Amino acid sequence: MEILFDQALATARRERAMSAGDTGAGFLLEIAAREIAERLSVVERHFETAVELHGGSGTTARLVRETGKIDSLERLETSTAFASPGDDLRLAALDDVPLYPASVNLIVSPLSLHLVNDLPGTLVRVRRALKPDGLFMAAIPGGGTLGELRDVLLAAEAEITGGASPRVIPFADVRDIGALMQRAGFALPVVDVENYTVRYDSLFALMRDIRAMGMANPLTGRSRTPVGRRFFLRAAELYAERYADPDGRIRATFSIIYASGWAPHESQQQPLKPGSAKMRLADALRVPKDDDTRDP
Repeated sequence: MEILFDQALATARRERAMSAGDTGAGFLLEIAAREIAERLSVVERHFETAVELHGGSGTTARLVRETGKIDSLERLETSTAFASPGDDLRLAALDDVPLYPASVNLIVSPLSLHLVNDLPGTLVRVRRALKPDGLFMAAIPGGGTLGELRDVLLAAEAEITGGASPRVIPFADVRDIGALMQRAGFALPVVDVENYTVRYDSLFALMRDIRAMGMANPLTGRSRTPVGRRFFLRAAELYAERYADPDGRIRATFSIIYASGWAPHESQQQPLKPGSAKMRLADALRVPKDDDTRDP
């Protein structure tokens, strides 16, 4: 397994951001939490036991409780710094899912799975922790996230130093997440993506928000060499040239992949076996048997 992320650094930055208490930078987690809660609210099921997996501020835990769909909820986090009054919080590393097999009915994961080194393995452990017919719901930053920032940082570094190092973490594609959900053994997986555009006064305001979210670069392959003020000023110029609106404000894209899947259960709808169809496709489409019409 390739170690992409420095887990100790990623954990420390998340905890530092939480302790700083910049509530304004929590807008992305708020968006993801509300979307997960809204999707849960239309599920025609009640869940006895639920777990929030590394949800940061606990916003997702609070909102899914408010749906009335769950009886009890436990939060897993890396530090008590994330606890709110009355929380049932247990400590766990970012890449850990310390749950017994078939022990919970619902697991929600808002904006943390992009930081684990073994995402396929983590999804398998989540699926195993679910009781039969249990539900998993996640929000994961996707491939379009911070694409503008990645572009200008690479361009500025190449221009100034003649080389470049990774400064924005790689994010998964929606198709990759869908494939991983199937590989992990989830039944009836549903995966889609929503893109959100946020405007800032400058690159520096965007980077302040990224730090306040705990999303600063934790890659093991990141450059340790200081780049200096000239680098960031040039990156800000390139950002303004390439991604500014007429009023001078710059755009930043955040893509969030929403994924859900069920632990298999015999009551779930099953795909038909190959060859079991009782009607020809042509009959269903009312196509004449001798129709020779073809595209040119």
